[in-house]
Amino acid sequence: MTLFTTSPEVAGALENGTPVVALESTIITHGMPYPQNLEVARQVEGDIRKGGAVPATMAVIDGVLHVGLTDAQLEALAQSKKVAKLSRADMAVCMATGGTGATTVAATMIAARIAGISVFATGGIGGVHKGAEHSFDISADLLELAQTPVTVVAAGAKAILDIPKTLEVLETQGVPVIAYGQDDMPAFWSRSAGMTAPLRMDHAADIAAAHLQRAALGLPGGQLVVNPLPEADEIDRATLAPIIAQATQDAETHGISGKGVTPYLLQRIFELTDGRSLTANIALVRNNARLAAQIAAELGTRATDA
Repeated sequence: MTLFTTSPEVAGALENGTPVVALESTIITHGMPYPQNLEVARQVEGDIRKGGAVPATMAVIDGVLHVGLTDAQLEALAQSKKVAKLSRADMAVCMATGGTGATTVAATMIAARIAGISVFATGGIGGVHKGAEHSFDISADLLELAQTPVTVVAAGAKAILDIPKTLEVLETQGVPVIAYGQDDMPAFWSRSAGMTAPLRMDHAADIAAAHLQRAALGLPGGQLVVNPLPEADEIDRATLAPIIAQATQDAETHGISGKGVTPYLLQRIFELTDGRSLTANIALVRNNARLAAQIAAELGTRATDA
């Protein structure tokens, strides 16, 4: 059984030892409207190429897991309707039934592991939702980080989540959370969540070395690199707090639950910030892609030296 197919660009990179960075596809299908989603996807892929690596956007198309998309496939996906949002629980079902689905953080990590890709750039990870002590709403992303050996570069957990509880779960699962270039834990649209990150590293080379050291020690799982977005693009925590509170209250009022909570909150925050949240989101994704390309290049250098 063939588990996946690669785009010509990614196939060549994997064969030649060129660094590769995995990308999710839910930001394309569920993150913003066409044609802006296609424009941003191309920008992010371009940022990775400028960093000396090859982008591998993941998606399931007609039951086939694609590791890397051609530009035509990227454009078709950006215009597709009723695309499933795939995580660990439903990825295999989508493939078995010939469906089409976009990969979340967890599903992208699985695809990267299968393809032998060690670095993945995303916007923000899922985590523990506020009120999880009643709803038990905890993202599969956290358990995926605990078992799948991929370095994930994100701007932290999404700011709508309970970040302290998210960090507690990651600690319990043995996932290193490494802030890049600062002591504070970033919070997606904001550079600081108001708490200190568990770990700090200032160089891509050190992050790559830690990735390899985990493998040498036989430790399962990956590592989470939390990369603050550029200061010029952030929405500070004090500004965001009441907006998130209002959006959360609106979701409760409208009876939004389960998988519908995150997209509702992101859309409501977009409205309440007059679009600033989306501008920040694009900036942080591109920023993460650039750092991920550096880490992938460092891993490639170490593999060559070995």
